Amino acid sequence: MNAIEIRNLSKIYKGNIKAVSNISFDVSNGIIFGFLGPNGAGKSTTIKMLTGLIQPTTGTAKIQGKDIRTQIVEIKKTTGVVTEDSNLYDELSVFDNLRFVGQLYGVPTVNREKRITELLKRFDLESKRQAKFSTLSKGMKRKVTIAAALIHSPQVMFLDEPTTGLDVLSSRSLRAMIKELKKLGVTIFLTTHYIEEAEQLCDQVAILVNGTIKTVDTPRNLIAATNSKNLEEAFIEITGLKEEIMLIDKERK
Repeated sequence: MNAIEIRNLSKIYKGNIKAVSNISFDVSNGIIFGFLGPNGAGKSTTIKMLTGLIQPTTGTAKIQGKDIRTQIVEIKKTTGVVTEDSNLYDELSVFDNLRFVGQLYGVPTVNREKRITELLKRFDLESKRQAKFSTLSKGMKRKVTIAAALIHSPQVMFLDEPTTGLDVLSSRSLRAMIKELKKLGVTIFLTTHYIEEAEQLCDQVAILVNGTIKTVDTPRNLIAATNSKNLEEAFIEITGLKEEIMLIDKERK
């Protein structure tokens, strides 16, 4: 059984606007899977469908064998979600935010504080234990948000543009954390429009453009198939979106 199985999944908004159009692919257990594409490609919409925030128009998907249409409550018990915008509370401390999220996920009281202490240590946040969330840097906030998503020890993590807006050092630190999660056996579904990041992190990538899947393969295979030097060149060859790449590079700088 794959970690994620998607079949003919679509999301159509009013006015016949197709945000996602009939996509199908599988994500194996224990890998970092990159969902790659420019802004507006449909990446966030796909994550929202997979995590129960919006309903698909057609098609379906299974996460660890459970159907997103009928078993989303069960799915949420074993998945974690990190969106670009944090859903934690500015007025609460780092510790209290983690404790509150642990309560929401039903982490037993006897285990909750031990789990929080483990996460604070793993993410190098022990010195920020009592700091209010509002006082943290953007990079630190992203770390706390990921720690909160891990409080219930999920088996699948959805990371939606996790390094967008971060400085170089924070981005590097976050990428190292993502690799550590993989070592712990967590399956990671990563959306990004940063091509270099996907090449560094991902075991497999899907390229999404205008709501449709162009290809799904390993970065190495895509580079070889297009006779490219790197994944960025392969992406341009497959999609023809050179101007998008130039825009992304500008955003990075």
